[in-house]
Amino acid sequence: MLEKIDHGHVRELRFARPPANAFDPDFIQTLDEAVRSAPADGVRALIISGSPGMFTGGLDVPALIDLDHAEILDFWKSFFGMLAGVATSGVPVAAAITGHSPAAGAVLATYCDYRVMADGPYKIGLNEVQVGLPVPPAIQYGLKRLTGPRQGDALLITGRLVKPDEALRLGMVDEVVPPEDVVVCARAWVDKLLELPATAMIETRRLARLDLAENFSKLDEQTYEMMTDAWFTDETQATMKALVAKLASRG
Repeated sequence: MLEKIDHGHVRELRFARPPANAFDPDFIQTLDEAVRSAPADGVRALIISGSPGMFTGGLDVPALIDLDHAEILDFWKSFFGMLAGVATSGVPVAAAITGHSPAAGAVLATYCDYRVMADGPYKIGLNEVQVGLPVPPAIQYGLKRLTGPRQGDALLITGRLVKPDEALRLGMVDEVVPPEDVVVCARAWVDKLLELPATAMIETRRLARLDLAENFSKLDEQTYEMMTDAWFTDETQATMKALVAKLASRG
C-alpha cells in the first residue's frame, strides 16, 4: 500500500496500491501516520511518489460508494486531516508526480513544498466539479496559492485537467522532467534544501507556511457536513455510480 524507502535522512513514501493508487480510508490513515511520524524517526525531508505513469487517481470511488452518511463524514475528516499533516509537516515535503494526478492527487500535491511532474501524456488538476463534488475553501486555497486567484478560479469551476507543460506554466508544478528523473529531481531539490543552515531554514519555512496551518484551522463540522451532504445528492450519486460502472467495464 505504501513503501518506505530511506535515502539517508530523506524518506520516500511510494504509493503501491494498484491499479490507481487511489485513496480509501485505510490508505489515507497509512499515509497520514507515515507523514506525521517521520520527524520522530530522524527523517529530515519527505518525498511522496507514485508508480510509473500514475501518481494517484484520487479517491477510490468504488470503495466509498456504499459507505453510509456517518462513514463518509469520518472519511472527510480523515482526508482533510491527512492534507493538514502534509501542509504543516515539520520537515519539507516534495511531491514526485510520476504520472496522472487528478482530483485528490492534485490536492495532495498542492500542499507539498515542491512538485516535480513527469513529462508525457499525463493530466493533473482538480476535476471534482466534473464528478459532482463542490470544492470547499480549504482545498481551493491550496491551488490558488500556487496559480493565483484568476487562474485558480477558472481551473476549479470547470474542473479542467491539464498536461504537464501547462501545469508548469500555471504554477501548479515546479518542474517537468522525463519520467525516469522525477524522483531523482525531487531528491536533488530536497538535498539542496538540506544543505542550508538547518535551524534557519526550518524556522523560515514554518513562518512561510503559517497561512496553510491557518487555512486548516478554519475547518469545522459545518465543512465536513457540507461535503458529506454533497456526496449524497442525487446528482453526485448518479455521477459516481456511472464512474464505478465505467471502471467495472474496463475490468
